Amino acid sequence: MRLHDFTGSGNGHKVRLLLSNLGQEYELIEHNILNGETHTADFLARNPGGKIPVLETDDGKHLPESNAILWYLAEDTAFMPKDAWGRAQALRWMFFEQYSHEPYIAVARFWLHFVDMTPEQKIQLSEKQDRGNQALEIMEQHLAAHDWFAGDNYSIADIALYGYTHVAGEGGFDLGKYPSIKSWLLRIESQKGHIAMEPH
Repeated sequence: MRLHDFTGSGNGHKVRLLLSNLGQEYELIEHNILNGETHTADFLARNPGGKIPVLETDDGKHLPESNAILWYLAEDTAFMPKDAWGRAQALRWMFFEQYSHEPYIAVARFWLHFVDMTPEQKIQLSEKQDRGNQALEIMEQHLAAHDWFAGDNYSIADIALYGYTHVAGEGGFDLGKYPSIKSWLLRIESQKGHIAMEPH
């Protein structure tokens, strides 16, 4: 099994974290998204969308999209809720992450941490941060009453949301305003097989 990835990516870190939690061996193949390495003909043959991560299975299939990879890897493991309601809750939060969380928190982080912002991006940054804080507030409200996002156990819903939440400070978000999120981050970081994101 191979993972095509960029280790500064929260989307990639989600997958690496689950693989580590599972104790699954794999080969990591790094692609630098900052210099166009995901837009070569070789990479686009694996994922026409030109994005990481991409999981390459032992039989040569290629699966892009971080949350789809999480779902695939979690099948028949403790990280997939066992009942239909729990699985629906996992999907609910994974869709929330991709639609209401990642487009704001991850983008603000990318602009501030990886690139020189354009004048247009500087204008848009405050809106990204406002929308990101709205997502964090929704998470905070949930976590004030629950330890985890899909049932009573750590699952792929938590892993999906952890990827960019734990580095939200790099996007200008103050996690000190969200004590329940901070406690949740510590719960995840105490799990067996936890790995930190490599610094970039």
